[in-house]
Amino acid sequence: MDLPTTGRLLGLDVGGKRIGVSLSDEGQILSSPWGMVEQGSRSIAELARIAREIGAVGIVAGLPTGLSGREGAQAAETRRFADAVADELDLPISYWDERLSSSQAERMLIDAGLRRKERRGQIDALAASLVLQSYLDARMHRRNRMGHSSNNAR
Repeated sequence: MDLPTTGRLLGLDVGGKRIGVSLSDEGQILSSPWGMVEQGSRSIAELARIAREIGAVGIVAGLPTGLSGREGAQAAETRRFADAVADELDLPISYWDERLSSSQAERMLIDAGLRRKERRGQIDALAASLVLQSYLDARMHRRNRMGHSSNNAR
């Protein structure tokens, strides 16, 4: 199912202990880190509450794949969990490659001078934001390219 092209999107970076959460603006141009939710029996309900609170119209979940692009057990678990969130909210979901997003987020926080303890709570949300921003940028690029092609055809 395609995601709507306007309205806030909820970005998820699903990990074994924590779920990073980000959100887009209404125009789906920028992604911002929102925070994180601890994995547990209430995590789906908490994510549903956040999504309703921000008025999310769709979900982008980071899909962990190996450098080869293959999906493993972690990707299957991510799909299972994120699909459950989408089903709870009756929202469309799209999966996006999250390779190296957590290590990129950690590097950015180290470069910003944050200590390990300060980084711990922010890595997941920043990783979710990087995944969502990558999705938004790719979709914008695809739309611009298609619009440019149709303009040239006239």
